[in-house]
Amino acid sequence: MEFAVVEGESFSPSCPTLIMPALSIGNVGQLSVDLLISSAKARRVAYLDEPSVLPCAGNDAFGPDVVGDLALALEAYESTSHRLAFIQQRSPVITGMMVSFAKNVAEFIRSVGKNHIVILSSLDSGKQRVIDASSDMQVYYLSSCNGDGSDPEYEKLGWKKLEEYDPSHKSWGFLTGLVKGGDFSEDMVDDTDEMTINDYYASLPFAALFSACKAKGLKVSCVLCYCSEGDNMPESFQLAEAVCKLLGDSPEKFHGNGPNGWTIPLSWKSVYGPPPDMSIF
Repeated sequence: MEFAVVEGESFSPSCPTLIMPALSIGNVGQLSVDLLISSAKARRVAYLDEPSVLPCAGNDAFGPDVVGDLALALEAYESTSHRLAFIQQRSPVITGMMVSFAKNVAEFIRSVGKNHIVILSSLDSGKQRVIDASSDMQVYYLSSCNGDGSDPEYEKLGWKKLEEYDPSHKSWGFLTGLVKGGDFSEDMVDDTDEMTINDYYASLPFAALFSACKAKGLKVSCVLCYCSEGDNMPESFQLAEAVCKLLGDSPEKFHGNGPNGWTIPLSWKSVYGPPPDMSIF
């Protein structure tokens, strides 16, 4: 992966934690990263050039006013006041190149000195085994802290480890082999009719990013939620708040003028209109 640093900017060692999305249903990860970048008033520090990501360009996503600055498919941001770095991804990975993308991202992150990677993503609610209709959105996680993906610190937050993560399962082992440079084809050779739920989760973008970062020796956490397609602003707010809990921070410290202290990105306003009343969630 190549990158071009914005004139006058550089990657700061005072921003050791990097937050990025893994594209999935409802784009919740991307929306949450937009919300965090906007609220932290993070500066764009680099444009990233990754051949496995489809190119795209649009107007500046954050404003507060439309000024004509281009937003590209992959960009890096930093907020030294919050000690956070971000990668925002605005277009999908080319089919069959997810593992290559994950490996390149992990190497880039390592090269710029980030040591804790937080991956935000959503999961298809149609695949959820048990639905608890009596509670708010449940946050699930994976952590490189232990081999089975568990982390006692995240359990204290009331989160649940993603049960479908099983490093001994053939698909998760296959993925680990790929990111470590194993001589395999990225296409599963098994009959898709025989695929289990573990195979499904191992095929998602967050799984490749988690495995690639872990293989590089980086501390990596996935913060996940189930959702359906539609207006997923509520899930994006709650996933961003989950990140604040993980980092021991609070949304109010972002000093925004939106719901619960957030600053709503300019790009949201033309698509979604006014933000929801978060007090009802």
